[in-house]
Amino acid sequence: MATEDPYPEILYPAWQHEYKSAVVEVDRKKLKERVEAAETAIYKRLQQLSQSSDDLAEKQVIEDALHGLRVLKRDELGFPDWEKK
Repeated sequence: MATEDPYPEILYPAWQHEYKSAVVEVDRKKLKERVEAAETAIYKRLQQLSQSSDDLAEKQVIEDALHGLRVLKRDELGFPDWEKK
């Protein structure tokens, strides 16, 4: 049985390709670079959105993606959990 792709459709190619590359990366050495590339692409897109658009759907998807990257950084790369109090 094939594993279902959690992100089957790329709706926002300006950043989703980089994000998807980070999510599926299994090589820990490459993961940090992929996470950084995804964060960079996401933050560039957020800058564009703040200047030109009120696309709430994309902003919600970005928020979810950033959460996913935080989990990867914490669980796979050993970053501290800054959400803990």
